[in-house]
Amino acid sequence: MPEECQLVDVAKTFPSLHIDLKYATADNITGRPIYQEARCLLHTDAVTALAKAISIATLAGLKLVVYDAYRPQQAQAQLWDACPDPEYVVDVATGSNHSRGTAIDVTLMDEHNTVLDMGAGFDEMHDRSHPYHPSVPPHAQRNRLLLNAIMFGGGFVGISSEWWHFELPDAARYPLLDDQIDCYTVTSITTQHPL
Repeated sequence: MPEECQLVDVAKTFPSLHIDLKYATADNITGRPIYQEARCLLHTDAVTALAKAISIATLAGLKLVVYDAYRPQQAQAQLWDACPDPEYVVDVATGSNHSRGTAIDVTLMDEHNTVLDMGAGFDEMHDRSHPYHPSVPPHAQRNRLLLNAIMFGGGFVGISSEWWHFELPDAARYPLLDDQIDCYTVTSITTQHPL
């Protein structure tokens, strides 16, 4: 069993990393902020892999953009309410690897700080978000392959339903963590993107 978790503040560890925590904004599937504070945290083991991925991206003339990292279980419950589809959102009863601090959502930007086209947006819960979907244009598929190679080189693995999600290979072996970030409470969640 992995050691007890020590979450690391990613912004302090990598001050030049571009962090755009989508769940601290309304730009996500719920259409409203979930996190009360934009704190980007990761397990120490995931930080080690992220450091390597950042170095590989730099070699390719690219930069990583972080959309989400550690996620409170309360936030996971709100996402499940918004999209109760286990292909895209893990039931809070099972527990997301984000809630273990072992998963990260990312994309790439170029040297001009332009986010690369991935053929589908973050939190677009549709099969075109699957990493190798035939409807994705070739240039966007190349960008996804680049992202995959960078994250794999760092020590992460992807999943079959979201091009942006990466996690440690043994992510689920880590314990679920008590909530480290306060969340807004909402009585009802509406989806921005029809399923």
